[in-house]
Amino acid sequence: MHIILASASPNRKELLERIGLPFSVVVSNVCENVAPGLSTAEYVMTLARQKAESVAAAYPEACVIGADTVVDLDGRILGKPHTPENAKAFLSAMQGRKHLVYTGLAVSARGVTAVDVEKTSVTFAPMSEEEIDWYVASGDPLEKAGAYGIQGPAGLFISAIDGDYFNVVGLPVHLLYRMLRKARVIGPGTVLPHE
Repeated sequence: MHIILASASPNRKELLERIGLPFSVVVSNVCENVAPGLSTAEYVMTLARQKAESVAAAYPEACVIGADTVVDLDGRILGKPHTPENAKAFLSAMQGRKHLVYTGLAVSARGVTAVDVEKTSVTFAPMSEEEIDWYVASGDPLEKAGAYGIQGPAGLFISAIDGDYFNVVGLPVHLLYRMLRKARVIGPGTVLPHE
């Protein structure tokens, strides 16, 4: 079964390539507006489902993977900051503290969509204003959930992580493997697709 990643994320693409999973990319054009009042877990699972199902509608014979990642700081969802000012505000609020990273994951295959969520706790070391300004000036935080990418320069400021590292990068690889196995898209102990 052909696998499609319904995401423009270079991090997700790279992780799938690293584990040797053959796939193609078809970016979902889902508007990321979700009804208010959802928990963070419900929020990311809803968006992951919408992304997967929007692409699966055009490719019904494929297995489509949808994902959405956000940072949760004391119940406040921090998505992509898009501006240096927002990035600085996010990082200033998170420095010296723990936050949670949630990734909703959806696998749509054979007309059925399974959805799950991964949660990882991340602790930023205390950061000086100079360090925050330096990192924001790098441009790295602008298009990343929570204004940082753990696999880049922000890794200098991560003092602890409890849970799945790959979840923080944007794709919980082990959860994805379990979901693909359950959907009978890949076989046991291998990432080679079933024929």
